[in-house]
Amino acid sequence: MKQARRLAVTAWVMGSLGLVLVIASVLWLRTGYVLSSMSGENMRPTYEIGDRIVAERVDGDEVGRGDLVLFTAPERYGEPAVIQRVIGVGGDRVVCCEGTDTTRERITVNGKALSEPYVKDGIADGLHRPYDVTVPEGRLFLLGDYRQNSRDSRFFAEDHGGTVPVGAIMGRVIDSYAMPMLLASAALFGLLLAVVGLVLGITARSVRRRQAAQVALWPERG
Repeated sequence: MKQARRLAVTAWVMGSLGLVLVIASVLWLRTGYVLSSMSGENMRPTYEIGDRIVAERVDGDEVGRGDLVLFTAPERYGEPAVIQRVIGVGGDRVVCCEGTDTTRERITVNGKALSEPYVKDGIADGLHRPYDVTVPEGRLFLLGDYRQNSRDSRFFAEDHGGTVPVGAIMGRVIDSYAMPMLLASAALFGLLLAVVGLVLGITARSVRRRQAAQVALWPERG
């Protein structure tokens, strides 16, 4: 009976550990990250259509200028989630544009010209529609990286200068997928442990029955 007992204990430990690992990893993934994909060209050349996006769930107050954010604004876009770049936060004055040449124009924030190496073809605006927005507290001014083909804060000036509330932020887009991949791997490993624990548990039960049958057939003599 000792063999069956050892197998049962091992099965219980491995199975329990595996289940805990699966549940913890899946919960962390679901509550800590958002998976999405690019459905338009507004973020070219940073992201192309179809690119997979991972966003870390953060409070809207935690994002800053230059961050790429995943947010929801169905009344504007009719989509569950949109990706754009933070240009101004609460209290910032965002002005377009400094310079007259399309490839030389620059957006200014609080009087300082932005360096934006990420914009497509080096064009900071390209629409020739000047704007001067002071971002209300608790809101963000957002633009796409493909300024000539992005329906962003510039197109909703009548609604708080085109800004969106920080509460609309779903997450901050991250470049490294290391943590999500680690959590996914942990979940798979936990599932493997749980399966092995189940197999060991079944084996322990079979061994116990076989040993009990042997004892019944060959009772010990006193």
